[in-house]
Amino acid sequence: MDSAGAERRKRCLLIDLPLTPYAEALDLQHRLVDARSDGRLDTDAVLMLEHPPVFTLGRRGGLDDLIVSRERLVQEGIEVLPAERGGLITYHGPGQLVVYPVLDLKRSGLGVQELVAALETVMIGTAADFGVAAGRDGRNRGVWTGGKKLGSIGLAVRHGVSFHGLALNVDLDLTPFSWIHPCGLAGVAMTSLAAEGATAVSLDAARRSLAAHFALTLGFDLTPASLDALPGWPAAP
Repeated sequence: MDSAGAERRKRCLLIDLPLTPYAEALDLQHRLVDARSDGRLDTDAVLMLEHPPVFTLGRRGGLDDLIVSRERLVQEGIEVLPAERGGLITYHGPGQLVVYPVLDLKRSGLGVQELVAALETVMIGTAADFGVAAGRDGRNRGVWTGGKKLGSIGLAVRHGVSFHGLALNVDLDLTPFSWIHPCGLAGVAMTSLAAEGATAVSLDAARRSLAAHFALTLGFDLTPASLDALPGWPAAP
């Protein structure tokens, strides 16, 4: 372990947020990435939150994988929004734990694919804590159990800083996934920890478990923090 690595591990802040609209969370990530890359923010950070119901489109698009009409989505009150992350269309909603690591990749010594693999490991460990055996699929990214997809990953990098991240299905209504080909995968069934019979599962418990596995897998000492306490963090415009 070198001194730079040790310093990095001591300086990752955990920002636990309530239910947050997707566009608001995206703006927050952009501001954090800019502040991290220009030095106003002198530490890595990870956001942990839930979103209201929303479909998001990755850099490769994904509207072709929407299999209900846009009118149906209007009726359901679900937006379809673009995202800079990798991948295609996916769904976010209450009961799904979303984690956005804002990491200086050069300082951390991580490549994008290494970070993707680490985030998969984090979700696998979290699932195991609730009695669900999950693993990787040799053909597709994410975390799977019994041939069903439990968690997804889509990253973006700007100015050498990561954002976007992972989404782990904890205890949510899976119906909206049936209105798309998730991540462009026709015929793939989505699942959740609760649907797989997870023991004593709750969002709060999943947050604690995932934070512990994130720290262990990536070598961070996570320190809980609020946005207004971040070093060099500007007030919202």
